[in-house]
Amino acid sequence: MTVRLAIDCMGGDHGLPVTVPAALRFAQAHPDVHLVLVGREVEVRAAVSQAPGHAALADRLSVVNATEVVAMDDPVALALRAKRDSSMRVAIEQVRDGAADACISAGNTGALMAVSRFVLKMLEGIERPAIAAPLPNRAGGQTMVLDLGANVDCEATHLLQFAIMGSALVSALAASDQTVPSSQLNGGSNALESGAPRVGLLNIGEEVIKGNEVVKQAADLLRASGLNFIGNVEGNDIFAGVADVVVCDGFVGNVALKTSEGLAQMLSQIIREEFSRGWLSKLSAALALPVLSRIRTRVDHRRYNGASLVGLRGIVIKSHGSSDAFGFEQAIRRGYDAARNGLIRRITEALPKVSQQPPSS
Repeated sequence: MTVRLAIDCMGGDHGLPVTVPAALRFAQAHPDVHLVLVGREVEVRAAVSQAPGHAALADRLSVVNATEVVAMDDPVALALRAKRDSSMRVAIEQVRDGAADACISAGNTGALMAVSRFVLKMLEGIERPAIAAPLPNRAGGQTMVLDLGANVDCEATHLLQFAIMGSALVSALAASDQTVPSSQLNGGSNALESGAPRVGLLNIGEEVIKGNEVVKQAADLLRASGLNFIGNVEGNDIFAGVADVVVCDGFVGNVALKTSEGLAQMLSQIIREEFSRGWLSKLSAALALPVLSRIRTRVDHRRYNGASLVGLRGIVIKSHGSSDAFGFEQAIRRGYDAARNGLIRRITEALPKVSQQPPSS
């Protein structure tokens, strides 16, 4: 099976110097990948010609011209209505037209969500798309959290739909032989191996009486859904690995995401500062270097780069705009895994299996 990946080469803070080398390096390690590089053709081909090993990929690489670029500070309306030949939009259209199985972009988040929804449309049975991304947990695996900012205000039925999509996404990623084993993804539980990722609802307490009315109604829907719902979870549980999927509205999810990124950056800064102090601190830090290196690796946000825009009739992956080539390559990996393991099929098959609930009041 060939997995065709459309790469928005012009998107993000760095554009071509990051996107093209990352894409070619990923393709070199995955013989079943065909790259569809989208952007200003002359510039894209020049970037390809400068990348090591590009000649060996000539028959697994195509370039699609796009004359415009969506800037990181462009208003959503401008990207959607005026820049119809942007690399972002043309890359998404490759998915719509069947020329690619997934699109990966580091571009403007709001624009990417709006253009993706306009071009690809929503899956039947899903009212709103959500942004889903993994966060590291202390069990040595990842916890998928959604929504991370697409929907500030949600109804209970939306949270149920997020849970369905998050469960399907975790199953798709766990099924890939390119990801960590499921026993590591969920901290040793056999939930994924049995096809039932553990779903938690983010709340201010574990008790069923906690939370606002929307969260309480969502909990009732989840308990009746047939999903492997483990109940309410608190913020610290995201990093404890007690659940494979944690569901929340986009306001709460975005705060949790930015907080975790800030803590990871602070920890990395502390490690760097320890090596810059006096000789005694440097000696102590050097002795602890293996442990510090492992800690830095586990909390390195680049390893978890790549948020899935789930709920669409196609796979779209959002990379951090500031990602370097290593981080962007991780985002490409998420698109590859989702496409290779049938994410859209998994979501559409899961929807009818979940009992239909009346709309929340």
